[in-house]
Amino acid sequence: MPNLRFLRGYNDAVVLGLARSGTVTRGELAERSGLTPQAVSKVVGRLVADGLLVESGTRNVGVGKPRTLLKLVAGSRFALGAQVERGELRVVLTDLAGDVLDRAVTPLPADPDPAALVGELVRLVAPMRTDRLLGVGVGFVGPLDHRTGTATALGERPDVPLRDLAERALGLPVVVDKDTTTAIVAESWRRGEELRDAVLVLVGAGIGVGLLLGGRVHRGARTNAGEFGHTTAQLDGPPCACGRSGCVAAVHDRAARAGDLAAATSVVGRAVADLVRLLDVDHVVLAGRAVLAAPEAYLAGVRARMRLPVDVGITPLADDVVAAGAAMLVLSEFYGRPR
Repeated sequence: MPNLRFLRGYNDAVVLGLARSGTVTRGELAERSGLTPQAVSKVVGRLVADGLLVESGTRNVGVGKPRTLLKLVAGSRFALGAQVERGELRVVLTDLAGDVLDRAVTPLPADPDPAALVGELVRLVAPMRTDRLLGVGVGFVGPLDHRTGTATALGERPDVPLRDLAERALGLPVVVDKDTTTAIVAESWRRGEELRDAVLVLVGAGIGVGLLLGGRVHRGARTNAGEFGHTTAQLDGPPCACGRSGCVAAVHDRAARAGDLAAATSVVGRAVADLVRLLDVDHVVLAGRAVLAAPEAYLAGVRARMRLPVDVGITPLADDVVAAGAAMLVLSEFYGRPR
């Protein structure tokens, strides 16, 4: 019986994931999922009864009667996503399709107390709660341990069990991941199979990168891949918060503080070009406060250094990209996909 329950859950997730891409017939679901038509009919029956799918018209497919179309009911379930950035907390509400329906933003101290941070999260979440809420995702500045939800970059404090604190306070399932990882998850959801080998460069209070390699999010052995801002850009460069000197983030920030936008974007451009040569990706997505404040300058700075046929663009999700991606991590669990 336990194995049967697992199989039902997995099959339901497979069918839901396929329905997320648009209206489909039962026959198309069987063909694309590898399930038998009988199994698909049982799964669809359950999902329709649960309000997750709805019949939506018909389609002529040649000889025989028209096929009934099935559509995801996006408003049948919801997820919340949060971004904890230095100086700001942002929370968004998404539906089952991943579309952002609502948002709330509040300032944070530069070094927030964990209890105060969780209290602000509870306050912003409260107006968006619904009985159809699946859980809360949190995108947090690294380094952190994604597996345990432990934050290691919350000021001078020892490891903070952020996931456990938030789950107790909210009474909801919580997943915690790096902000750069949730951001690349958001882009992957938005663009689907088009995006298989890509980097998302987040330029904000620091500089980091989310990695999508072979269609899968890459977190690394300690779930801290993507500390891009702490690679060396200038051997005799300015000191960095990490204790080293000449890091990409430190060199970029020095130029930005001096008002030299051309130099700041050039630093990012050179570093991104090196990253593309190292990983051989074909998509670069730019995001973060600094990029959104001067999008054309950062686009030009990166494109000018690129010597390979790489698509370079700016996320259309703007300020919501990290928080929306955190919500999509929760949705990924519901769809049976790995976080």
